[in-house]
Amino acid sequence: MNATLRHRLQQGLLWVGIGLTLLGIFTLYQEPDFLIQLADQLWSCF
Repeated sequence: MNATLRHRLQQGLLWVGIGLTLLGIFTLYQEPDFLIQLADQLWSCF
């Protein structure tokens, strides 16, 4: 495997990871109860 192919593969995997992260965040925004619970848990630490 040459360096150019490896670089493109790594870049592609990076973009897939970014896309999955954004999809996960979008999915969480569809569940407002979860976000409220998460915020309550975060504030309880202080």
